[in-house]
Amino acid sequence: MSNKNEAIIRHSAARGAGSPDIWGIYEPDTGSIQYVCACPETRAAALIDVVWNFDPKSVATDTRSMDQVLDLAKRENLRIEMILDTHPHADHVMASDRLRRKLGVPNGIGARVREIAALWRTLYNEPGAFDVARDFDHLFEDGDTFRVGNLELRVMLSPGHTLGSVTFVCGDAAFVHDTLMMPDAGTSRADFPGGSAADLWDSIQAILSLPDATRLFIGHDYGTDTRAHPAWEATVAEHKKANKHVKSGTLRDDYIEVRQARDATLALPDRMLAALQINLRAGRLPDAEDDGHHYLKLPVGRF
Repeated sequence: MSNKNEAIIRHSAARGAGSPDIWGIYEPDTGSIQYVCACPETRAAALIDVVWNFDPKSVATDTRSMDQVLDLAKRENLRIEMILDTHPHADHVMASDRLRRKLGVPNGIGARVREIAALWRTLYNEPGAFDVARDFDHLFEDGDTFRVGNLELRVMLSPGHTLGSVTFVCGDAAFVHDTLMMPDAGTSRADFPGGSAADLWDSIQAILSLPDATRLFIGHDYGTDTRAHPAWEATVAEHKKANKHVKSGTLRDDYIEVRQARDATLALPDRMLAALQINLRAGRLPDAEDDGHHYLKLPVGRF
């Protein structure tokens, strides 16, 4: 029986000094995985890619996924110190701003979100929109490091899915977002504005150069024709052995051809045009208008 419609939680235990405790929380509406990365010694934690639920039909929001993450942190006696996103997501709305205000802790994303914001200002014809320096406390550059408890996290620029995606590497774990999917599903799409299959290949090769035992935690899973249950963790070695798109021996040009052909068949995510203008504000809605309500803008005929 499939459990792709359930909000599943799994724990991946720390494996020694410098290794984090990780909980993955599956969000069934979008197939997204939310993460809690915690220091086993101090109980300090970072939240990564947490979802603010958004219904594209009613344009209504709710906090059930965010609340599930916070409930887990409370249950495990974790002290949340940082809110992180790997990129401005196209398929779900980020909870970053709501968490930042609720918890009083800083949020962060890759510094090239500035370039993504500039691209989408043009697409939305909103030249004054998206003040990312206001809405994000940290704009991480490639190679930046920071600490959560006794853990050190390192930032890897990983473009391809977007031009500013970043991977967070923490000990023997890496949060690789929309680069790899599970080995039986391959890799993520690279056809959004600013995306590039060639850049995605290069980013994935950098991720697969991490030690073979590194636990890689992906951003999404939708199951496959032969696997009905969501999954989100595999090692570098497992990807190099079996990833259907990029296993060892795959040629760069062959991968780019396969990725671009696959992307040409994919529809836009049903939340994308709403989500980007919220996520480029760190999950904050556009300012309310004179009637007290918030409104989103949709570019007609641009995609």
